[in-house]
Amino acid sequence: MKIKGGYVGRILEVDLSTEMIKERVVREDFAVKYVGGRGWGARMLYDLLSDKIRTLDRFRFMDVALSPENVLIIATGPLTGLYFPAAGKTSLVSISPATGIYADSNFGGMFGVELKQAGYDAIVIRGAARSLKYIYINDGVVEIRDASAYAGRGCVETERGIKEEIGDESVRVMCIGPAGENLVRFACVTTEWGRNAGRTGMGAVMGAKRLKAIAVQGSQDIPVHDLDALIEVSNRGYEYLRRHFLFDLWQRQGLMSVVDYINTMGVLPTYNYRHGVFERADDINGEIMERRYKIGDSACFACSMCCGNICLVKEGKYAGTVVEGPEYETACMFGPNLGVDDFSCIIRANYLCDDLGIDTITAGNLIGALMEAYEEGIVRKEDLGFELHWGDCDRILELLEKIARREGVGDVLAEGAHGVIRKWDEMRRLISHVKFLEQTGYDAHVSLCMALAYATCDIGAHHNRAWPIAKELEVGADWGIEEKVRLVIYHQTVRPLFDMLGVCRLPWIELGMDERLYAEAYTAATGVETSIEELLERSKMVYNLTRSISVLLGVRRRDDYPPERVFEEPLRGGPHDGAKLDRRTYEEALSLYYELRGWDEDGIPKEETLMQCGLEDVAAAIKELRMRERERGQQD
Repeated sequence: MKIKGGYVGRILEVDLSTEMIKERVVREDFAVKYVGGRGWGARMLYDLLSDKIRTLDRFRFMDVALSPENVLIIATGPLTGLYFPAAGKTSLVSISPATGIYADSNFGGMFGVELKQAGYDAIVIRGAARSLKYIYINDGVVEIRDASAYAGRGCVETERGIKEEIGDESVRVMCIGPAGENLVRFACVTTEWGRNAGRTGMGAVMGAKRLKAIAVQGSQDIPVHDLDALIEVSNRGYEYLRRHFLFDLWQRQGLMSVVDYINTMGVLPTYNYRHGVFERADDINGEIMERRYKIGDSACFACSMCCGNICLVKEGKYAGTVVEGPEYETACMFGPNLGVDDFSCIIRANYLCDDLGIDTITAGNLIGALMEAYEEGIVRKEDLGFELHWGDCDRILELLEKIARREGVGDVLAEGAHGVIRKWDEMRRLISHVKFLEQTGYDAHVSLCMALAYATCDIGAHHNRAWPIAKELEVGADWGIEEKVRLVIYHQTVRPLFDMLGVCRLPWIELGMDERLYAEAYTAATGVETSIEELLERSKMVYNLTRSISVLLGVRRRDDYPPERVFEEPLRGGPHDGAKLDRRTYEEALSLYYELRGWDEDGIPKEETLMQCGLEDVAAAIKELRMRERERGQQD
């Protein structure tokens, strides 16, 4: 095996405690086995933290995650920066301060492209600086610079300031806002004004390391084995996308087109996941955005889908607010989920989250739970300092500021689902989360597939690993349980593969681009002959690895359940009024899921499964774990 392109072949390592900077050459067997992106990140995370992962539980690791002992890995994929549809993705991997288990998030744009052009496939950040710093990378020359001038500044101002300091508008910057500096456990990392690695608290990890930003610029070519073959396969992809009947709508509305679709399906989270339909959805949908607020388009590197919408509030109290967005998740969580029908308020909330560095999904989820708690009297006016009602835009925006600054009740919300439940145990049933990662914008009351996808997602309740709800509700009414479980596993195998390759999943999930093109592009780029089936096997291996990391930290079957609300409280309104998920059916599906995955009844990957994946050392760690648990059981 000889890699001839795709990868740059170098990893940058920065220890902020000692300010030691070094680089190492990537082993070819490692590069191919783990592909790139989240695959590289997961393996490096395990290698760097295995001693602690094997000796601590997840709840102690929530604090370790905010210590110098945690690591942050920023990794591109072999297709990042190449001529191929939507090849601009970069993964961030760590242990989450919100969940205490394996975590990753990613953003698009140009940062990863520039990183490879500067000479690196990945960066490993260790330790913690004594004062606020930023890292500047310029064609392989690396500096750790003072960032005290940007302390407390928002992401928009920080990015602009660093570009002015360097004296080059083309430099690419990823940074954190006040939320990251203040260790908000769901703080995000922002690049290019509003593209975020939003989930799992990667911004808090940077904040704990006192790392305000990374700026990178490069001029080097990214090697390609067979450029003509890559151009040919990519052109086929671009042509397919151009001819798709939804391509025009996608360019005009992007993910905002999903609002009407999910509302019509009756699974739009409304009033904190109690209702499935929002009666005023027409006021916050893609058509309203396009007609009244949109002023331009934006796209990630090499993407013809161009789904980024530039929106401007032209009048009213939020006039002058401009943002790239909102996308569906943000519009859903700050719109129907909070009873908001004012699109300008959603835009303002989007802007504040981007600038402060807050995950919009978690923020909207927790504020919705707080609103319901206030409605029920669990949380009172004296707890908040103000009244809180559905649709109150001013209070929602005030709460975002309080979260980022850790002021008043914002200090409780800043701790995420786990912290809120610690403060108000009665809110346990009101927060829709899995493994303390708050649920995204698709209600699971009537979708066994979506419930199982949330519950078994390796980072928590996030749809990025599997989005099977559309297929199940549209055409799967007569499916058996096994067909539904296999659909979830298939999604959890192919969708994470895109994160490993360094490309966006939307050309595949939204417009159905042939997944075999990805294998052809990988072969053309790297010179390593492969097939989509081989790449999917590597993705399956990484899923077993990330599951094993979390199992070693204490995750078991008891953690693999959707929010209790979907079993106990009937959905209100719409086509599924009164519906609940059947618990016995879910238990059957979960057991079958484990069986098909090669995991035991408690959700632990079997030794033979890990050995077949080529994860021998992980299999040994799991075997050791089982022995310790048997010994404890005998002692008890």
